[in-house]
Amino acid sequence: MKQVKVAVIGASGYTGQELLRILLRHQGVELVCATSRQYAGQMLEDVFPRFRHVPGADLRFTDSDVPAVAATGAEVAFLALPHGVAAAYARGLVDAGVKVIDLSADFRISDPAVYEEFYDKPHPDLDLLKEAVYGMPEWHGEEIRKARLIASPGCYPTSILLPLIPLLKAGLLETEGIVVCSSSGVSGAGRKADISLLFCECNESVRAYGVPKHRHLSEIEQELGAAAGEKIVISFTPHLVPVNTGICTTTSAKLKPGADPAQIGKTLEGAYKNAPFVRLLGANKCADTKNVTRTNFVDIGWAYDPRTGRIVLMSAEDNVIKGAGGQGVHAFNVLCGFDPTEGLWII
Repeated sequence: MKQVKVAVIGASGYTGQELLRILLRHQGVELVCATSRQYAGQMLEDVFPRFRHVPGADLRFTDSDVPAVAATGAEVAFLALPHGVAAAYARGLVDAGVKVIDLSADFRISDPAVYEEFYDKPHPDLDLLKEAVYGMPEWHGEEIRKARLIASPGCYPTSILLPLIPLLKAGLLETEGIVVCSSSGVSGAGRKADISLLFCECNESVRAYGVPKHRHLSEIEQELGAAAGEKIVISFTPHLVPVNTGICTTTSAKLKPGADPAQIGKTLEGAYKNAPFVRLLGANKCADTKNVTRTNFVDIGWAYDPRTGRIVLMSAEDNVIKGAGGQGVHAFNVLCGFDPTEGLWII
C-alpha cells in the first residue's frame, strides 16, 4: 500500500488525540508532523501514554509553524484547531501545495454573510471559501476526491444530517416544523480549562445550552436546504450530559400528506446500502451511545407516530470520532484513493 505523509495541526486536543490514535494504525499513513505549542519538543507517547510502544509514537510535537510543517514533506494536513484560527493555516498550507482537511467551522458555511451572522466576524478568506468542499463522505464523495480543501462536518450536524438528508431528497417530509434535540458528552466543548466544564459542575446534571441559536444551526440548515431544494429553518436544542463522549439526537418531522411511513426505512436503506459507517437499526429501534462511542459508526433508528403524523429519527455517534476525527480520516481515505474503511475499523 502506498503511504501518504500526513500532519496533524493542533494534535493535543480531544479531536487531535483521536486523529493520532487512528492515523498511527493507518496502513497508508506516514505521520510526519504533529503540532502543539504546549507540548512542543515532547514525544507523542510521553504526552499520551496510551501510545507507548506504538510505532511512530516517538514523533515529537512541534510548534504550529506553516513553513516548518510544509518542510516535513506533508502531503495532507488535518487542522484540529478552533474556528477563526484554522483559516490562516489552511491558506498557508494550500499555497504550499499541501491538501487540507479542516475540522473547524471556518470553511463549512458557503455563504459568508451567514458565517458572519453565526460567528460574529467576517469570513477570513473568501477566495479559499469558494473552493472548499463539504466533507461528508456519504454525500460528497466525488467532490472530496478532487478537493484541495475539505471542510469536515461538525459533530451535531453529522448526527442530524445523515438521517434527514435522504428523506428530504425523497420529498417524504414537510420542510417546516422540524424539531431537533441533541445531547453531547463534555468532550464536545474541547480540551480547555473552563469552570462550567469541571467535573463537579457537569456530573449528575444535564443542561441545555446554545439556545436558541447554536452556531451549528448555520451548517445544518445549509445542508438540509441543499437536500430539499429550498430554504429550511429548524428548531435545535443541544444539551450537555455528564459523559466523556457520545451524541444522542432525536429529530421530529411531519410526514407529507399521502406519504407512506413504510418509505422511511426503504429510503434510508437505499441511501446507505453502500455506506460502511451508517448502521440502520430499523423501525421502532432507539440508538444508544454506548454502542457507538470510540467507533466511527453512526446508528440510526426511526419510528412513525400516527397520532401526530410525525416521523421520529433517532441517531447516536461518537462526537470526536464520527463527529470529528474519524469522519476526517474517512474523507482522507476517499481523497487519497484508499479503501474508505482503512484505519477506521475500531470497535
